[in-house]
Order: sequence, then structure tokens, then C-alpha cells
Amino acid sequence: MTHVSARRGAVYVSVAATAWGTGGAAGSLLFETGGLGPVGVSLWRYLIGAAFLLVLAPRPADLTRLSWRVLPVGAGMAVYQTAYFAAIAHSGVAVATVVTMGATPVFTALGGRFLLRERLGGVALGSLATALAGLALLTAESVLQAGASSIAGIGFALVSAAGYAGVTLFSRRHRDDPGGMSIGGFVVGAVCLAPFALAEGVVPEAGVASVALLLYLGAVPTALAYGLFFRALTALRATTVSIISLGEAVGAALLGVAIFGERLTPLAWCGCVLLLLAVAVLAARAEAG
Repeated sequence: MTHVSARRGAVYVSVAATAWGTGGAAGSLLFETGGLGPVGVSLWRYLIGAAFLLVLAPRPADLTRLSWRVLPVGAGMAVYQTAYFAAIAHSGVAVATVVTMGATPVFTALGGRFLLRERLGGVALGSLATALAGLALLTAESVLQAGASSIAGIGFALVSAAGYAGVTLFSRRHRDDPGGMSIGGFVVGAVCLAPFALAEGVVPEAGVASVALLLYLGAVPTALAYGLFFRALTALRATTVSIISLGEAVGAALLGVAIFGERLTPLAWCGCVLLLLAVAVLAARAEAG
């Protein structure tokens, strides 16, 4: 495995977060145009993502030699991905993403401290506090005005955050084969989701738009983003990776405004600025773990 420096790892996470920020919008469009539900979208995402990584891997992947470690990773990915899309279906792209991403670094920081013995320095603590303040400003109006459906969406988002944090912590602890972890995680995740997807409906509606969206979802926010994410975990602390990943929230919120007509208040825009500042500072000062 090629060594990844802390600086390069920070770049990898930043690119992954940018790609992830587009995944919610693609999923929402598939709900509307592809006739698929959250489980069906997640299944296709993992299958196509695994296919892209298998084709583009520098050496042929031997799926028969994948370690047992991919089992909890794949199960966790199935849980948090489906919960995330369910949150989008209930609350919209912006709220679902920022709640998920807001809770994730908190869960990860607690898990990293007690399970991995990772300690946060002053820069990381300051960045985490600033990022959470930005998320609070970004979501304040939506949370205050939340109805029953929005509360359900927030609940799904918290489940997604717990699963995401678990995968991050486990992958940080077992980080010797990031390529195999990503491919194996996708395969196991798809197997876990298949029975539920078949019951929900797994065949998308015919059309160029649906096919293009599925290919994009599998290639960019899945194969590219997760490939970089697992590589970054070989160099950076789990909490550092999760905080930098918060950049996804800004991109998702902006796409929610541009594509779905969601509105951001002046306070929410201030939250976006704080989030970007926190991520930029931590990425620039990232240290190897």
C-alpha cells in the first residue's frame, strides 16, 4: 500500500466531501424521475460503485480473499446510506445532510477518544466547535419549524450518523487495505440491501435521465468519494476525517437551493461560511494520526 501523507489525506477527504455533497441531490432526483425508493437507490449505488472500482483498480481484485473486516463495514454502510436517503425523503436534502454530518463528528470524536485513544488538539477542537456552530446556524430555522415528517427525517439522519461514525472508526482501526475495504464494503452492503430492495422495487423507470443519474451516483459520490475516504483514513485520525467531511453539508445545502428551490436565511449563509472556515483550517493543519 502506497503511503499517504497527512496533507494528501486532507485533500482526499476534501474531494470526497465535495463529491458526497452531490449525492443527496442525485438521490432526490432519482426518487422523482426513476421511480426508486431509498433502499433501491442505495442498492444501485453500491453495485455500480463496486463495478467502477473493480474495473479501475490498479490490480485485479480477488473477492474470495476479502477479509472478515468488510462484513461490519458493509453492514454499517447499508444502514447509514439507506437511513440518509430516508431522511432526505422526509426532510429534504439540506436538513438531512447537515443533521447527519453534524452528529457524525460528535459520535466519531467520542468513539475515537474511548475506542481508539485518539486525542483532539486545540486546532481540531476549535474546528469542531466552529463547524458545529455553523451547522446550528445553517439548520436553525428548519429545525424550529420542523413538523412530524421533519422530525422523522431528523431521526433517520441521526441513525445514519451513528452508522457513518461506526464505519469510520472501524476502518481507521483496520486500515491496511483501503481498496479492498471499499470494494468489499460495497458488495456486502448490496447483499444486505438486496432483499429489502426487491420488496420495495429495484427496477428504475426507463429513460436516459435515470440511467445517467445512477451512473453518476455510482461513479462520483460512491466509487470516487469512498475510495478517497478509505485512503485518507490510513493517514488521518478518524475525528479529523469526519470534521473535514463536513464540507459536504455546504455543497448539499447549496444544491438544495439551486435545484430544489430550498431557501437559506442570512443566518444559514453565515453558517456556511463558518463551516467552510473550520474545514479549511483543519485541512491546512492536518496531522497524521
